[in-house]
Amino acid sequence: MRLNLIKIVFFGLLTAILFPIVAAGQSAQIILGPDEIGENQVWTITVTVQNDRLKSYDNFPDINGFRKRGQSTQSTTNIVNGQISSSQSVIMTYLPERQGTFTIPSFTMKVNDKPINVPGKKVRVGPPLQQQQRDPFRNFFDRSTDDFFEGGDTEFVDIKEDAFLALTTSKDEVFVGEGFNATLSFFVSQENRAPLQFYELGKQLAEILKKIKPVNCWEENFNIENIEGENVKIGGKDYTQYKVYQATYYPLNSEPINFPSVGLEMIKYKVAKNPSFFGQNRKEDFKKFFSKAKKVVVKELPPHPMRDIVSVGEYQLDERIRSTDLETGQSAAYNFNVFGDGNISAIKKPTAQSDDRFEFYEPNVRQDITRQNNRVTGTKSFSYFMIPKEPGEYRLGDYFQWVYFSPKLARYDTLKSKLTVYVTGESKKNEAILSNDLGNFYDRISVAENSLKTIEHTEWQKWAFNFFVLVMLGASAYLVFKK
Repeated sequence: MRLNLIKIVFFGLLTAILFPIVAAGQSAQIILGPDEIGENQVWTITVTVQNDRLKSYDNFPDINGFRKRGQSTQSTTNIVNGQISSSQSVIMTYLPERQGTFTIPSFTMKVNDKPINVPGKKVRVGPPLQQQQRDPFRNFFDRSTDDFFEGGDTEFVDIKEDAFLALTTSKDEVFVGEGFNATLSFFVSQENRAPLQFYELGKQLAEILKKIKPVNCWEENFNIENIEGENVKIGGKDYTQYKVYQATYYPLNSEPINFPSVGLEMIKYKVAKNPSFFGQNRKEDFKKFFSKAKKVVVKELPPHPMRDIVSVGEYQLDERIRSTDLETGQSAAYNFNVFGDGNISAIKKPTAQSDDRFEFYEPNVRQDITRQNNRVTGTKSFSYFMIPKEPGEYRLGDYFQWVYFSPKLARYDTLKSKLTVYVTGESKKNEAILSNDLGNFYDRISVAENSLKTIEHTEWQKWAFNFFVLVMLGASAYLVFKK
């Protein structure tokens, strides 16, 4: 106990003399390596967080002319005049591939979810430098407290993690066209003591999705951008769930959907067997976690004349019309809005056939999709223009109907208009749609006679034509001989 007190006092005085006082505020910075190095030297990018934990950071950039050699971490703690300041750093080491002058482009990295803009610079890689004698003070300051006092290397041990990777689905059995959620998550027990961190998640996730995305499904991706922990209970035990991918899938046929086992590599730190107040107390290592394979059974829809084209889900109808009092020959707007839980993109327009009482035009279509709370919901709106042609009282349900399949009820259902319109005015059904006037030459092309006929020549026409030719020849001869 007395020896430890002497250590703290000694290093408190030492840091007060050799290091400037560090403000207690939290800050993060990115430091680029020198402007000039030898071909046998390394170049670094260092991310440092002052007075806070280095919880997350983006991938280090790839640099033309350099290759990544590996990364390391550092942590320091200073006590100056009773004030404690600390810093954590992660250092990416780059090895030059050849001599020359290279441009380090500007880049942005997120450190603890805050973006940091780093201006670019030029780095000159010269000939290999002769190994110089080390600074005699370097080892003094790089060594941990235990090394200084005891002269030994820090021993790191691997702590058993209480975490796992899992791909879960909201349903194990669905109908064709029925949606189900698929979520890839990393679960960490709240009793876990092994330090873990995501590693190049974007690159790994791109490869994982190539394996798990089923080809026979329509996908609605939730597009997770920020990974945030959510407290859940599994078997009565508290876990933190980190969702890295979530989507709702809609099977297009009855083939079963098989999600294979996939692996996610995580940074797992080994911790110092005898941690000290100063120096490095953990060492970066890697471990790959694998999910279990998952299967979802897909069932055919019951027999129905429209089985191959109906939408599947839980839907309702919202219909709107400005007025139910209409006049023949005057257009009116009618909105048929389908909303609910299902594949909104696949919803087809309701059937509306024109007859001698109404004329319907093709609808304008609009859709709004919301992906939240593990559900895909939305609205698809069909805006019709219709012209009544005959006075009377009409139920729009005779014209606008939309059939769908409800997986909850396991049966087909129909959304039908409940509105009744009242049409007044003169009958328009006997009015001609097109004018009898055939118009100009081009308008008459479609009705003109175009059959082939043989040209008939009468005898007198032949004699007249021959006589005309002889006269022309005689006139020509006269003119030639006269000259």
